Amino acid sequence: MRKYPITIFFPCYNEEQNVERVTREALHVASQISDDYEIIIVNDGSRDRTAEIAEKLAAENPPVRAIHHETNKGYGAALQTGFKSASKELVFYTDGDGQFKIEEIKKLLPFIDKYDIVSGYRISRRDPVHRKINAYMWGALVNSLFKLKVTDVDSAFKLYRRKIFDDISLTSQGALIDTEILAKAKAKGYTITEVGVNHYPRAAGEQTGAKLSVIVKAFIELFKLKNNFSKT
Repeated sequence: MRKYPITIFFPCYNEEQNVERVTREALHVASQISDDYEIIIVNDGSRDRTAEIAEKLAAENPPVRAIHHETNKGYGAALQTGFKSASKELVFYTDGDGQFKIEEIKKLLPFIDKYDIVSGYRISRRDPVHRKINAYMWGALVNSLFKLKVTDVDSAFKLYRRKIFDDISLTSQGALIDTEILAKAKAKGYTITEVGVNHYPRAAGEQTGAKLSVIVKAFIELFKLKNNFSKT
């Protein structure tokens, strides 16, 4: 299997209990799959020690960079920062909460020779029931609106060719970001496939994705995105 130059990044918001473990896992895996890699920690305005730990990791490990938002801008904004900052041929992102094993990127890599986006779908999602229900309904909605055929739209385990992000513009600041990328990439003719990966319970920290404010923001951005697609 070819060793591609690769950027691995993950957004973090109040992940002081997870950021070091996830970073060290990323370093270990990256050294196995590539000879040219970088790890980017996107600290989205954390109020705990995430920034301090990220800076320490960057100082101790040359491939690691820490990028900080002064205030919490939202999940989509954090992903946008990661994609814009990525400098390698491939870019992979996962979340900073450690609910995926970065090792499983090895399942995705063989498909990047034929596809532009390889999305890891959660074989068995290890989240509370209400989050599973919300995700199912959301996925059905966006697949219908944008004619996608993606099992797990919002899975935070995706591998991309970085050139995609030179070809599309992103506006979503919140949870719509994955849908926006997939919809715009598909409209540009980029190809997408899915591979099953494992998902694990959160070991530390708190989830924020099910907050009412996050859900409302996602629907507002969804309406705007669909409206823009209707005009093209």
